[in-house]
Amino acid sequence: MARKISITQDIIKNAGFELAKEEGISAVTARRLADKAGCSTQPIFRIYDKMDQLHEDIFEMAIHYFSEFYESEKQKEKISDKPFVQFGLLYIEFASASPRLFEMLFLSKNRYGRSLYELLNGSTGAFVREMNQAKAEGVRDPGSLFMKMWIFIHGAACMTLTGDYDLPREETIRLLLDMYEKNAH
Repeated sequence: MARKISITQDIIKNAGFELAKEEGISAVTARRLADKAGCSTQPIFRIYDKMDQLHEDIFEMAIHYFSEFYESEKQKEKISDKPFVQFGLLYIEFASASPRLFEMLFLSKNRYGRSLYELLNGSTGAFVREMNQAKAEGVRDPGSLFMKMWIFIHGAACMTLTGDYDLPREETIRLLLDMYEKNAH
């Protein structure tokens, strides 16, 4: 008799994450997840009492994925030395590259007790580094500067989801640099 493959928590989480990345967190149901993981629903409920527990694990994976995306893209190319410019551009590009994860992280009311600050900071401290860099450059109120830029950054990212944001990358960078320069001091 052939040995049965053991379905682990990692297999379930990874299948759930891929499903959420492809179709959104609402697609992560026991039946859909079982199909994706190649098992019945029994191992899912053996590991997770409630689907919400799995959704929270997937949310954590998405935070890590956003942080990895940011750090990886930041290493590929230096866009600007100015705080919040590259951060804002990569946030917009994340929305375009991973729209379902973006929705889950940044447009959902359920953030599993995390603030927007925690989500933006991710697992790498990216947002804190940007704030500290702004302070080091003499920006008196980095929080206020970021909020002024954030309205454009978040709005542009949301517009990518509907296909309404079509400015070239260079124009987006120019707009972010202009906002920084006009509001930094």
